[in-house]
Order: sequence, then structure tokens, then C-alpha cells
Amino acid sequence: MSIERQARMRHITKRIAGRLQDNPLFTAAPRGLLALRALNEKARSKALPFVRKSQAKVYGRIGNLEVRLAQGRKDILRAQRLRFEVFYEEMSATPSVIAGMRRLDQDPYDAVCDHLLVEDRSTDTMAGETWTRTRRPHVVGTYRVLRQEVAQRSLGFYTASEYDIDPLIAAKSPRYRFMELGRSCVLRPYRTKRSVELLWHGLWTYIREHKVDVMIGCASFEGTDPGAHAMALSFLHHHALAPPEWRCRAHDHLYVPMDRIPRDKVDAKQALKALPPLIKGYLRLGAFVGDGAVIDRQFGTTDVFVILPVENIDPRYFDHFGAPDELKSRIAAEV
Repeated sequence: MSIERQARMRHITKRIAGRLQDNPLFTAAPRGLLALRALNEKARSKALPFVRKSQAKVYGRIGNLEVRLAQGRKDILRAQRLRFEVFYEEMSATPSVIAGMRRLDQDPYDAVCDHLLVEDRSTDTMAGETWTRTRRPHVVGTYRVLRQEVAQRSLGFYTASEYDIDPLIAAKSPRYRFMELGRSCVLRPYRTKRSVELLWHGLWTYIREHKVDVMIGCASFEGTDPGAHAMALSFLHHHALAPPEWRCRAHDHLYVPMDRIPRDKVDAKQALKALPPLIKGYLRLGAFVGDGAVIDRQFGTTDVFVILPVENIDPRYFDHFGAPDELKSRIAAEV
């Protein structure tokens, strides 16, 4: 290399070094590879500031049980595993080959719904093992919820596959905001008043937070023989059928009559005893049922449609769970 060219290269090198020295990204930077690493980190921090993941939205705690919203895919997977255990292993749902291999109850609605989780955060597992830093609390209960605005811009309501709900929603909107409830389950050892109450605290807080006016969804009798539930179905038809302005009917090709026993032959005491606890709970709150039942072969159930306007809820429950205009959970102070 000629003397002139060497001099020219030294000049260019000095100019580049001078510019880098004036750049604030290089001020007090270490040398060599550490300098490049520091520069890269500073540049990324200026262009793409780090966003801290939001904390889980906790709605309440009773003892070692906590109710909160699922935060992401891992939480949803935990809810799906619980649903598989309850619906497919304990009850009579029939899994697909894929669902059986994965041991997950999944469908496309999981991606657009919110999921309430009840977790056991005790220091001991059910098997007596102690928790470690890498272990998660045990999910023992869940509820899947789908708000109207989310349903309308995505998949619609799941319930629409069994009942003709579109006329009702069209007639009541926008004055009433609907929300669908589904996939409710609690692990057998936790089916106590405390667990169910905690799940309802979380659900009711979510409803008030999003200003929901009407809850809808399917509730189920176990088994696909409606005759086995003739007394209870007839009681629902004769004593809890929604008034015309709130009534939805099962689709014609799925419709199963519920008035299987004449009204004067229905034994109310026997019927109430035969009702599933979830349906009985909805009725106590002030819910109605739709016209006709539907047989769900996959889940091995006989479904009824439930409509619960918030304005219809018995006010005595507000003393315990909180009034409709309260946003904070009554048990949030314990969290």
C-alpha cells in the first residue's frame, strides 16, 4: 500500500472514531465485544422499550383458594386439562382421537373467550407434596365467558349452534349487553360451598366490571335420555319457562320437548331434588329456561338453555356478593 493511501486510511479512521465518540450511545462504553453488546442493548432499549407483563387480575381469595382471570396460553391449557378430567374422565363425554391423546378439552372458542380460574394455592398438593418455585398452583375450577362484543366480531355465540338466539339478541340490543357462560366445572374433591362461592364471586365481579346485563348459556343434565329426566324437565317447562319476550327455542332439528309430564302431575319436591346443582343455582338467582331441550352426543348430556337478566337477580344475593353498581369484589380485601 502506498504512503498516500495509508495516510488517507488513517484520516478516514480518525473521522469515524470522532463521530462514534460524539455519539451518546458510545459514551463510557466498554471496548471490544462488550462495546458492541452494550451498543446493541442501548439501541434496542431506545427503539423498543421493554414492556412489563401485567399482573394477573385476581378477583378474590377464600382461604387457600383464589379466583382470577387466565393470562395466556399456559393458563388456558390448564383449564382445558381440568375440563378434560371432569367432562371426559369423570363424566360421559366422548373425546376425539386428538383430544384423547392430548388429554385436553379444546375448541376454537377457547381463543376468543375469557377464562376464570380457581386455584388452590396451598403449600401442599392433593398428594401431600410440597410446592417448589417451578410449580404452579393447582387449577381446581373454571368458567368460560364470552361477551357479546367479542362474539360479534369473531365466532358468534357457541349457544347459537343449539338454540335460535339471534332474534332475542337483536330485539334486546343495544339496551342489554349479553354474555355467554360455558364449560363450567370444578374438580370433584373441591365441589364444596366455598369453591363454588368463590367462582361466583369472580364471575359476578367480571360481570359488573364489563357492565353485562344478561347471562345466557346451556346447562346440562347428565345422560342423553330425556325420559330419565322427565320430572325435572317438565318442572322447568311448567314453572321456569322464559316469558315470550325472553324466550329462545331449540333449533327444529334438535328440539326435544320438555313438557313430558302434565303440569298437575309434576312433583315439585322430587323435581327440585333431581335438578343438577348448577341449574338449581341459576333458578334461585332468577333465571329462566328456553323452549325445548337438546341432546349433546359428544358430551353425553341433555342441555337446556338458561337466560338470566341481571335485573332479575334476587336482591338478597347482593348483600353477600355485592350490589350491581359495586365494581370491587366483596372478598378482594383478603387478596
